[in-house]
Amino acid sequence: MVARHDHRRNTRDPLDITRFLESIVAVFLRRSRAGRTPLVLISVLGLFALASLDTGCGAPPRGVDWNGKRLPVIDLHLHPGDWDHVPEDTRKFLASRFPFPLGLDAEAAAKGSLEPENVLLEIDDAGIWGAGLFAIYAPRTVGIASNELVAEALTVAPERFFGLASLRVDRWSTDRDAELAQLESTLSRPGFVGIKLAHAHQHFRMDDAAYYPIYEISARMGKPLYLHTGTSPFPGTSQDAPYTDPTYLEPAIQQFSGAKFILGHLGYDFKEQRNVGLETCIRLAKAYPNVFLEPSALGSAGSDPTGANLKEAMRRMREEGVVDRIIYGSDGPQSPGFVKGYLDRTVAAMQEAGYTEQEATDVLAGNFSRVFGVAIPAEAAE
Repeated sequence: MVARHDHRRNTRDPLDITRFLESIVAVFLRRSRAGRTPLVLISVLGLFALASLDTGCGAPPRGVDWNGKRLPVIDLHLHPGDWDHVPEDTRKFLASRFPFPLGLDAEAAAKGSLEPENVLLEIDDAGIWGAGLFAIYAPRTVGIASNELVAEALTVAPERFFGLASLRVDRWSTDRDAELAQLESTLSRPGFVGIKLAHAHQHFRMDDAAYYPIYEISARMGKPLYLHTGTSPFPGTSQDAPYTDPTYLEPAIQQFSGAKFILGHLGYDFKEQRNVGLETCIRLAKAYPNVFLEPSALGSAGSDPTGANLKEAMRRMREEGVVDRIIYGSDGPQSPGFVKGYLDRTVAAMQEAGYTEQEATDVLAGNFSRVFGVAIPAEAAE
């Protein structure tokens, strides 16, 4: 296990402010020339943007407050992306999460949110030290964020970003060997610590043994698997049980005991906003030492408006004694402030469920460190 060292950066230096204001004013100038935005609003919005920014001398303190002590945080689940490889329907869905007033270009904002520099700003603003960046090959649903794109993103913060590689499965009958070789090659590159799969988005069954060679690579190379479980709000997703119900992963979990399976979203039903797969995920974690749990996205304001589902999930996992299997993730960046907001909601849910300081430390960073073999430096919490 090799410790990574971090050199602190200011998240809101004058250059950041200048660029932010330039982007705001440029958008509204275009709207003004088109006769859609009065020029006076440009000045008002510029002043508002400047006033809303943190212009202090340093970044927010690293870590999250837990009864007066700062705990380190690693967010397993963040997405860089390539807007040009996102399907049109999904672009509209993502842009809809940017409810800016007065005709601001929401699609441009959504596109910018996928840049690794923006991901770094989001985790800095949340006090988060490290982040997992996911590759994905799902051209018919969420799009493509290639392994090369993630490799390039890792260079933005090599001490703090960790890559999870993926592969195409939609041409498996002809390209299987090439895709598996490419996956192995990527996992051998610096900074890549695991594998990302999303059966529902990639349209292959969880129990299809034709894809088991992926799990063999995971076990042999010691690279944990992150798997989307549960339904999905994205257009074109395969929503039937064999693609979403973690029960269908059990044969693979049994067969590949040397692979670590991280069940993302706890089998949450994002269509009906219910903890449909929670008890199944807990059962699998109790039955198999190679199963881990990740409660991302299910507790967001959009997917869990009252916060009750996230609170139930965090409470039930503690009641059933599987805190040592929980790895924190948000599924950001999504929209401005989402990463910090999700962390705050998760911490509040843990506090309400009676988590101890050590249990919270394990969930927020310790279990990630243990599962992925990443040491946490002292500066991860200040």
